[in-house]
Formats: sequence, C-alpha cells, structure tokens
Amino acid sequence: MPTRVLIPSGALGLGYDAEALARGIALNPDLIAIDGGSTDSGPSYLGRGVSKYSRAGTKAEWKGLIEARAQAGCPLVIGTAGTCGTDSTVDWFLDITRECLAELGQTAKIAVLRSEQAPAEVAKAFAAGRVAALPAAPEIDADLIGSCTHIVALAGAEQIAAAIDTGAEIIIAGRTTDTATIAALPLMRGDHAGGAWHGAKIGECGALCATNPQSGVIVIDFDATGFTVTPLADGAYCTPHTVSAHMLYENSDPFILHEPGGHLDVTAARYVQKDDRSVRVDGSVWVPSDRYTVKLEGARTAGFQTILMATIRDRRYVENIHAWCDDILAKHGARVQNRLGLSPEEFSVELRVIGVDATLGKLENRATPPVEVGVLGIITAPTQDRANEIGKLLNPFLLHHPLTREEEQPTFAFPFSPAEIDRGAAYEFCLNHVLTLSDPMEAFRLEVINA
Repeated sequence: MPTRVLIPSGALGLGYDAEALARGIALNPDLIAIDGGSTDSGPSYLGRGVSKYSRAGTKAEWKGLIEARAQAGCPLVIGTAGTCGTDSTVDWFLDITRECLAELGQTAKIAVLRSEQAPAEVAKAFAAGRVAALPAAPEIDADLIGSCTHIVALAGAEQIAAAIDTGAEIIIAGRTTDTATIAALPLMRGDHAGGAWHGAKIGECGALCATNPQSGVIVIDFDATGFTVTPLADGAYCTPHTVSAHMLYENSDPFILHEPGGHLDVTAARYVQKDDRSVRVDGSVWVPSDRYTVKLEGARTAGFQTILMATIRDRRYVENIHAWCDDILAKHGARVQNRLGLSPEEFSVELRVIGVDATLGKLENRATPPVEVGVLGIITAPTQDRANEIGKLLNPFLLHHPLTREEEQPTFAFPFSPAEIDRGAAYEFCLNHVLTLSDPMEAFRLEVINA
C-alpha cells in the first residue's frame, strides 16, 4: 500500500481551500503535514522568538486542520511551529492547540519536538570541532555564539519519525527542514528513500508545484519506486514542468538537495504525466552521508533602528535623487560626528530610494524617472536613544535640503508626524553552519502531552 500524505498549504497562515481539503480527507490520508515557518521575512522573528503570523489567523487555520485530522483519523504534524521554531513559539503554538481542542470538545495525544539550542552548548560543540561552516558562512567564535538571542537546529526525518512513533495524534515540531515532516512517514514505512525525499521537496510548498500555485492543497502517494503528486483544488493540475521546476525553489542546485543524514540526487529522475492532473516521478536517489549533521540558524541583535520617510515630487529632484541622497549622507554624517562625537564605525545611515532602486540597488535597470519617489532613511546605532538622536539630525535634511546653494530652500513631505519612527532592535542572521551529531536525537527534546 502506498503512503498517502495530505498537504493543505505551503505554510500555515497562508490559507487553504476548504473544499479541496475535504477532497483530501475523503482520500483517507495516512498523515496530514504542513509547514509553519520561514526565514523569508528576515531574522527578526528568530531573533525575538515570535511568529510573523497573527495568532487569530493561525488559530482559525489550525482549528480547521485539527477537525480534518479527526475526520481522517490520522496524525497531524506541523514543522517549524510559529515561524522560527524556537521554544517560545512552540509553547505559543501548543497553547493555541489546547484552545482549539477545548473549543472543539476534543482530546488528543500531542508530541512536542523542541529544536532550540543553548548558546553555551553550541559554543562547546564549536570548540570540539563539531560545528562546520556552510558556503559563505560568516566567521564565528565563542563570543559571537554567546551573543545569539536564539539558536535552532533543523530537525530531519529521524526526529519527526521519533515523534510519530509515540503514537501522537498531533505533532508540534520546532525548527525542521521543510521536507522532514512529509518524508518521515514514507521512510518509516520502507517506501523508496529517493522518492520520499524528492516527493517531500516537491510538496513542501503545497500547490506551488501545480498550475494554480495559490490553491494550496495537494496529496502525494509514496511507494516502492517513487511518488505521484496530485493537486486537489478546482482548476489546478500538475505537469512534468511544474513538478520538476520546484527543485529550483530555494535551492542552489536543481539536482542535489542536502538534508540531515545525506543528500537527494534527482539527476536521473523521470517525470511522467499520469493523468490530466497528476504527475508520476521515479528515478530519484538518496545518498546517505558518513556523518549525521543538522543545520544551525542563529540570530543576534545588530543594533537599534530609527526610520524616516520623505516623499518627493519635484521633477528636478526626482531626476537627481541619487546626487541629492549622496550629498545628504555626506553632510549628515559630518554633523553626527560633530554634534554627537561619534565615529563612522559607531552608526550607519542608509537612504533607500523607493520607486527607483530600493530593492536591487546598482543592479537595477533604471527606466525613465518616475513622477514621485520616496526616500527611506534607516539609522542603526547601539541604542534606541542614539538612533533616534541621529534620526532627528537627519530630519531637516530630508525636509529641506537643496541640490545647490544658489536655489531657494525646497520643502518635501513627511507622511508621518513625528517623522522619526523607532523600529526597535534590529537583528541579523549570524550562523550558517552544521552541527555534527552522534545520534539524531542528541540535539532535540521530545515530550508527550495529553490535552
């Protein structure tokens, strides 16, 4: 018998098609799996240990999946609970789960898998040579590791399998790889290892592997030689192109995917249209590693920020916006050093031109100047008070700074008052490393709760 995994969406918080989900429940899945996290929105969520999704939205969607789980009679698993998978977001998600069960009049056995790492323990592992850098990783030392506000290890299929083995009906996992929650059960049942990992990669983002990416719900059947993927929403279907293309998603190599314990090689994979909406895949290979490693993610405070925004419509200024910004940066930097006695190493100021090249910078293929641009000032300093003080010194430049001495003083627009907005602590990712484990559960903690 194939192992059938139902995936409601690419991530909890994005929504899912209720009718398509009902079709999936009618297919009697062996597991319902969904991802709960992402690093797409930057390091702040890991740095603070909070979710980027609203509690109300998370609860509404999760409650629907708890109901679906009861109807299907199979386990429900979420990976990277609460966006970043720290202990605090796992606890946050556990509270939501308890509320949902109480409101539904249900009880459940819950397995909680924790992925957060103590900086002191990571520092010991680093000193012992068990922490290795991935490509383009920053240089680290014990002090940097100790400065992390949160560090998580990415669990793989082995840790999810341990949680499933408890007999839990609901599994709440801390940080996991995007594929682990999907691949675990097929691997436990002896399905083709290459197919398990490849199918999990294709299904990690729900219907992103289909012609209607926003429709969410898909089902994957795993067996002894590969897998079959089927989207379940109206108007959604898979093709060999849409399925094979997903290997490029968030992956630097279209043929190789590294996971804890080995890597997936899809060089010889064959993608065949099975029917009008399903694609069959065979030929993927799982290559075990001689050592078991898990990826580490860490974030730390990089300073405190104040932001300002000015909007500019004067055509001459729009056409010369970069010269205007460069002149402001030079003059403002000198004023900060003079008035506050700070060296350039003690603060940073950026002016990003919204509507011209704020995203790509010098890589932007600039077109005709727009009618209006926004100039976003971003000040970073060691304290919030200092960042705000530097912002106040920037204020008059953004409001009145002329291109030349000879012209009359211009006035631009601030969309907010006060113009200076305290953004609070700014965080940065500072670990892109792997940790070698002697046992897959060595860096993880598993507990079972009856709720």
